[in-house]
Amino acid sequence: MSNKHDHIYYLKRAIEISKNSRAHGNTPFGALLVDKDGNILLEQENVEIGTHKCTGHAETQLVEKASTLYSKDFLYNCTLYTTAEPCAMCSGAIYWANIGTVVYAMTEKRLLELTGSDEQNPTFDLPCRDVFARGQKDITVIGPFPELEAAAAEVHKGFWRGGSH
Repeated sequence: MSNKHDHIYYLKRAIEISKNSRAHGNTPFGALLVDKDGNILLEQENVEIGTHKCTGHAETQLVEKASTLYSKDFLYNCTLYTTAEPCAMCSGAIYWANIGTVVYAMTEKRLLELTGSDEQNPTFDLPCRDVFARGQKDITVIGPFPELEAAAAEVHKGFWRGGSH
């Protein structure tokens, strides 16, 4: 992949998207899709609050949109950047859309520490690498990025009931 920018650049953009998501009344997650040349194709916030959309996670919404716009062959050469490690549902959507690379800032385990027992986000303890390993194609996973974990976690402060901050 000959990106115009490095992974840190795109993850920082995903964190900005997560801030926008929270400012718009949604859960604080953000994702973006980058092509093999480093062009940002799509950006997505979470959309479940107010819509009661159980599949409103940023990654799943982005993947749903991407799969209608681009071929599976094209998507395999793209990278999905996200603030937090994709959950099992989002990992499944990424797999079925055929996106070849996932890069995330913060682990699902760290997210679980932040969300705790909040019923709005009953976080799985199922790393995306484990989900992808059960499939029949290679999906590259890069992350976490410890140097960005604090910035990704900061957006969640005061949002969840029952987590540690």
